[in-house]
Amino acid sequence: MERTLFEPEHDLFRESFRKFLDQHVAPHHAKWEEQGIVDRDVWLEAGKQGFLGMAVPEEFGGGGVQDFRYNAIITEECVKGQYSGLGFALHNDVVAPYLLELADEEQKRRWLPGFCSGELITAIAMTEPGTGSDLQGIKARAVRDGDEWILNGAKTFITNGINADIVIVVAQTDPEKGAMGFSLLVVERGMPGFERGRNLDKIGLKAQDTAELSFTDVRVPAANLLGTEGMGFIHLMHNLPQERLSIAVMAAAAMEACLDMTCQYVRDRKAFGKPIGALQNTRFVLAELATKTTAVRIMVDRFIEELNAGKLSVEDAAMAKWWSTEEQLDLINRCLQLHGGYGYMKEYPIAKAYMDARIQTIYGGTTEIMKEIIGRGLKLA
Repeated sequence: MERTLFEPEHDLFRESFRKFLDQHVAPHHAKWEEQGIVDRDVWLEAGKQGFLGMAVPEEFGGGGVQDFRYNAIITEECVKGQYSGLGFALHNDVVAPYLLELADEEQKRRWLPGFCSGELITAIAMTEPGTGSDLQGIKARAVRDGDEWILNGAKTFITNGINADIVIVVAQTDPEKGAMGFSLLVVERGMPGFERGRNLDKIGLKAQDTAELSFTDVRVPAANLLGTEGMGFIHLMHNLPQERLSIAVMAAAAMEACLDMTCQYVRDRKAFGKPIGALQNTRFVLAELATKTTAVRIMVDRFIEELNAGKLSVEDAAMAKWWSTEEQLDLINRCLQLHGGYGYMKEYPIAKAYMDARIQTIYGGTTEIMKEIIGRGLKLA
């Protein structure tokens, strides 16, 4: 199916980003997988070439264009190349809206130039050791002391956690107010009491640094409060739809890439004297997967248009997130089956896709939480 989402300028951007990946990522990604983290130099190069902060105003060093299609292109090309160590999607798709919409002018001048140049790598810390999808269960606590907040608590599963220079931390600032008692504090590298734990050993996304963070009496300047005090939960709810659509973009691209590699494999692999692609079962399986891949692509592209128009609802984003990622897991599982024993070997791309994909139905809100959001939106009771 021909896609109609992009304009000629997007095609040129995609071509440029592919060249960047070929020159600055492909030769190093295997090493990054072994070391569990990408080199910071790749962030600086991405910033130099304009692949960070595309939506940030030009006065702060960004691209000055509010168009999620550019974000989608970066995600799609990273997924298709299996460059899962790059945390650009978290930086551009998830953190950028918080800084653009909530930061005051002083904060923008302080953080956005480095955000765009790659000198400041970002992260957001929601999940805690005992709190995942239930954000209202967050225990990290910040208490006001004059011109500072004293922050205590722990976070886990934080993407970009080792490399991050600034971390948006979700913390309780007034526990008695429930959902209205959370605030967002920006913790910067080097603040006393801010410690990084181990780089977590995951089954997939091996080059992506994912860390435990701890905060012990960290004195965060009041000037680092992001947004409005007590409105942290509301800020999160406002920005989560874009994060979830970003995950759906990954899912759609992964489905297309895995379908293509499997079609090529069954053309080349022979059994019983002929390509396994000639077997009816193979054709039927791939026909079904091709149909589902097309359906996911149509949904995701349509919701990108809705996001750009400022119309993407919380429920629509939840639909895109749960359905695309569940279909992604199903497709990769069945494609691996068609590879036979070779699909279980790490040197085959389908095996890496299988391991990298498993987190998709978990982070950004589990499938079960997405269904709960959609169900509530139906106003059934």
